[in-house]
Amino acid sequence: MLDEVAGWLRRRSWTAAHRPLGQLLAAKRAAGPRGTVSVVLPALDEEATVGAIVTEIRRELMSEAVPLVDELVVLDSGSTDRTAAVAAEAGATVVHRDAILPRLPAVPGKGEVLWRSLLATRGEIVCFVDADLREFDARFVSGIVGPLLTDGNVQLVKAMYDRPLETGGTVDPGGGGRVTELVARPLLNLHWPQLAGFVQPLGGEYAARRSLLERLPFPVGYGVELGILIDALNTVGLDALAQVDVGVRHHRHQDGQALGRMAATIYRTAQTRLARGHLVRPVLTQFERTAEGFAPRVHEVTTEERPPMISIPEYVRRRQVA
Repeated sequence: MLDEVAGWLRRRSWTAAHRPLGQLLAAKRAAGPRGTVSVVLPALDEEATVGAIVTEIRRELMSEAVPLVDELVVLDSGSTDRTAAVAAEAGATVVHRDAILPRLPAVPGKGEVLWRSLLATRGEIVCFVDADLREFDARFVSGIVGPLLTDGNVQLVKAMYDRPLETGGTVDPGGGGRVTELVARPLLNLHWPQLAGFVQPLGGEYAARRSLLERLPFPVGYGVELGILIDALNTVGLDALAQVDVGVRHHRHQDGQALGRMAATIYRTAQTRLARGHLVRPVLTQFERTAEGFAPRVHEVTTEERPPMISIPEYVRRRQVA
């Protein structure tokens, strides 16, 4: 298995610099409709960062000189701040989660928004980017879209990057990604060792062919990245997966209890894939100090998933019309 992972790393790991923009634009023109690119930013109360990300993508990748991205959609999952207004002012198409597939009531969660985004976009290549990134560089998009435009065998590409932990005025260059190191990486190495070569398996920046995404179930919560990666491996095989180094990722960090809930969801996502016939709906108990002492706070750990989009009649009709 180690040799297989090492071979995959040599064949399917690149940097963004491996594919200059000129090469990508030529490949996009040659691909025709198969080269259309949609970028999706799932957003919940991200007014501080979403505008700069939209501005960078439009300036660097949606100009007349560099028309790499055809569609830029911000999927608002219920923001109470000015996220939607800021994104629209910067030039994105803003769609509210609840306006997509209204017959099916939405549930909270990042995966829910990503799943619904397939009904709100048209590109044959779909690129997801988290909306809380700071100092955003357009290479986060062009880097991971590149292999899909230039290699017909690649189906999904994850971004890899340095992820510093920035807290209290100090910076730990390798301290970010705590849930990745403590939960996701051990799970993958133990149960899906073929995926051990992914540097950022939980990263929110990845691109894939619509023809793959529409066949996958989407965990509705934070387990979506792990679920998609595992299910993509089972659907198209390791050599159809790749990763691209895009530099450094700066973003907002979660507190310890939020990380605990995220870790529980990710563990449960893995568990359902190990034993789909034994699903339960567990809870996670955490503690907060109050005037009376430590008080328990109980959170459901969601295991709900949305089915492959290709099974949704509204999506099938939309694709037939397109």
